[in-house]
Amino acid sequence: MSVTYRITHCQHSLHHTTPHLGCICFSSSSAHGLSDEQREFQKVAFDFAANEMAPHMAEWDEKEMFPIETMRKAAQLGFGGIYVQPDVGGSGLSRLDTSVIFEALSTGCVSTTAYISIHNMCAWMIDTFGNTEQREKFCPDLCSMEKFASYCLTEPGSGSDAASLLTTAQLKGDHYILNGSKAFISGGGDTDVYVVMCRTGGKGPKGISCLVVEKETPGLSFGKKEKKVGWNSQPTRAVIFEDCAVPVTNRLGEEGQGFGIAMKGLNGGRINIASCSLGAAHACVQLARDHLLVRKQFGETLSNNQFLQFKLAEMATKLVASRLLVREAATALQESRSDAVSLCSMAKLFVTDECFNICNQALQMHGGYGYLKDYAVQQFVRDIRVHQILEGTNEVMRMIISRNLLTES
Repeated sequence: MSVTYRITHCQHSLHHTTPHLGCICFSSSSAHGLSDEQREFQKVAFDFAANEMAPHMAEWDEKEMFPIETMRKAAQLGFGGIYVQPDVGGSGLSRLDTSVIFEALSTGCVSTTAYISIHNMCAWMIDTFGNTEQREKFCPDLCSMEKFASYCLTEPGSGSDAASLLTTAQLKGDHYILNGSKAFISGGGDTDVYVVMCRTGGKGPKGISCLVVEKETPGLSFGKKEKKVGWNSQPTRAVIFEDCAVPVTNRLGEEGQGFGIAMKGLNGGRINIASCSLGAAHACVQLARDHLLVRKQFGETLSNNQFLQFKLAEMATKLVASRLLVREAATALQESRSDAVSLCSMAKLFVTDECFNICNQALQMHGGYGYLKDYAVQQFVRDIRVHQILEGTNEVMRMIISRNLLTES
């Protein structure tokens, strides 16, 4: 992984349009327990967030721009295939390394980092479950972000109940004929590679397979670009298949293995999205702190108000607790521990809830200013609200955790 950036200075600002918004002071707590190499990755990601993402965060949101060139710059640092193997262009880093990087990048723009995390998940799925030819065909361009990827599981009628998906793939000769549609697809229409879960067999999870569909495939089309509360730097569209012929050579794994592939991808995706929430909360704690130090009411700065002091202390404590849980889950997944699925679900549940609350409290501390789009705190709130829904809703996370507890021998 190329390490070429360094943090050389840090300026705090409350205002959204200033060039140093998101340049968060290097926090000793966020680096605690990391190796020297991990601290280096973290510095690189913080610096990239401050210099390449934060100055454009508001514009990307307002104009709904998909920042392709910025993401390709991130890929030059190794962030296009962070946990993809090096022989196909990946950085070969661990899940903990990945979490550290995504937390830092999200201080500059949550929406863009969240898309990068989805792209990384897709690249990892092809790297892990693809054969040599598939890995060599797709992974190098994904790791360089010459091409971009989308994950296609959710359908208009199957969200949390993913195993009930209806998109079909019928085998005809050396191609599958794909029919159906996917909903809420990040990058849909603007990306080049679609990792699609489809039904090749009977009902339930054992009838699901995984196909890689390339953008120019006849029969592939897209719905209108959705208007969203947040996540506006990445397009979201329906992905539609109408007699879409996909070569059998683009199937990952065997028929019937698709649901397992999808779930294994989501375990890492849940850590990734929790890490993006950490970055937003990290930024908002800093923004709230700075606001309390400069905003005066009743003749003194808000930092002298004990109620607000205590609130800030609670926010910082919840941030550190959340970070520790994410890093424990990332380590468990990397080591393939038996408690990995539960810990990934716990991290996603706890961290996305708590970090949203932290950002929301930071907005409250800003008073009326927090509700203005000139101030970054409102965008962090809008961008991470969806983290409690995607990659498995937090209600589903509760189901997974309780099921594992109740079936323990």
